[in-house]
Amino acid sequence: MKPGLQFRLHQQLTLTPQLQQAIRLLQLSQLELEAELRQIAESNPLLEFAEDAESETEPAAEDGYETPEFPSREDIPVKASKEDEESTVTPSEELAPEWDDDRFHGEAGDYAGASSRSGSLDEDGFEPQNAAPESLQQHLEWQLNLSQFSPRDHAIATAIIHALDEDGYLRDGVEAVEAALPAELYATAEEIEAVRQRVQRFDPTGIASLDLRDCLFCQLSQFSLDTPHRELAIRVVNEELELLARNDTAKIARRLKAPETHVAAAAGLIRSLDPRPGAALDATPVEYVAPDVYARRENGRWQVSLNPDSQPRLGLNQHYCNLIARARGDDATWMKGQLQEARWLLKSLQSRAETLQKVADVIVRRQSAFLDYGPEAMHPLVLREVAEEVGMHESTISRVTTRKYMHTPRGTFELKHFFSSGVATEDGGTASATAIQAMLRKLIMAEDARRPLSDQALAEELHRRGIQVARRTVAKYREAMRIPSSSERVRAS
Repeated sequence: MKPGLQFRLHQQLTLTPQLQQAIRLLQLSQLELEAELRQIAESNPLLEFAEDAESETEPAAEDGYETPEFPSREDIPVKASKEDEESTVTPSEELAPEWDDDRFHGEAGDYAGASSRSGSLDEDGFEPQNAAPESLQQHLEWQLNLSQFSPRDHAIATAIIHALDEDGYLRDGVEAVEAALPAELYATAEEIEAVRQRVQRFDPTGIASLDLRDCLFCQLSQFSLDTPHRELAIRVVNEELELLARNDTAKIARRLKAPETHVAAAAGLIRSLDPRPGAALDATPVEYVAPDVYARRENGRWQVSLNPDSQPRLGLNQHYCNLIARARGDDATWMKGQLQEARWLLKSLQSRAETLQKVADVIVRRQSAFLDYGPEAMHPLVLREVAEEVGMHESTISRVTTRKYMHTPRGTFELKHFFSSGVATEDGGTASATAIQAMLRKLIMAEDARRPLSDQALAEELHRRGIQVARRTVAKYREAMRIPSSSERVRAS
């Protein structure tokens, strides 16, 4: 052996392209999967969607084209040519339930979304088309073009409009606008500020404000002078906004030397304002989700079925499969390679559906109490427990539960919603964090608005119910639910 040479033996896990594709398909949402498969099918002539095959006309058969036979929604086998072995795609064990049953209108929202293949049609046979929503900038520019601004001020106002955030604020101040203006259009901070104050009077009022105090003051100043408690409300906004956030009307009244009843009325006027004037014109499209899985109770037991419309009806194109036997040379090699890739993709889709079914079965079995009684009955459940039960790795469970949704009588939930850590109870058991949050929400909703429960009081009440939880844990759960602290929940008498 030559000096300096060493032999080392080690193991290394290598993911094949096919396995990488299977993992990628597993973590895609329903819409992402549809788009991904469309892209793959465009580059592989051996693949074809069921609706594409059904749209082919009859005369094509005269040229030797054999229209692929796509099966029913319950089970979707795909047959290759006689020389090739049979492969199958995603199965669906049972059809979706009948959703006109009143039991399936959940408390967390009705069935939201549907397959792109089952959308309703207008009278003319076309899918309904909605006009693109108007953005905040478009709405303001329309008003700007109808206003009397000089060319110089118009350019400054345009820069201001395009510097606003989604809430309609000019967070970075006039300096950012000054930097965004063209070099030949030099404007002082005073000029920009003057234009900004004019833009603030656009609809919605308070747009282009620098902060919350500026926004509220602008809206109050637009009220008629004889509006009750207008002047006091302006003083509260300018001088005591922090105390107003804590609902401490008594202290505000002492500082401003005004009757507490008047301060309470002024606070009500302020609360009627819009602290985020730009949010109403948010052009972000609403995203609808279609459930991947249905859970329903039959004969006293919870049953789980895949949504057949969420399973891609992808198959092999029989016409091209039949051509492989007659192909020669490089064409035959290329087509056989495409056929192999197509079959691997179909197997990956079948594996994805089977994995989703297994995981959903375990979740429903473990969380049947939640489905029966609600959030307070949610049991602790972590990825490891499901992984052990289905014989898979935790990372696989994480992928299959991300952006996958289950429709239940209580609403449509992401599969991750059913996982939560556990907190010890006095009897030696555990209660899930989700159940504890539901209990906290119920306690807070039932509290006296004049004397809201502190985090310590909430923790003590949970102790009386047998749940050992610290005050800081209560605070963490309360903040996660976006519930203000007790001092901020105080309501004026």
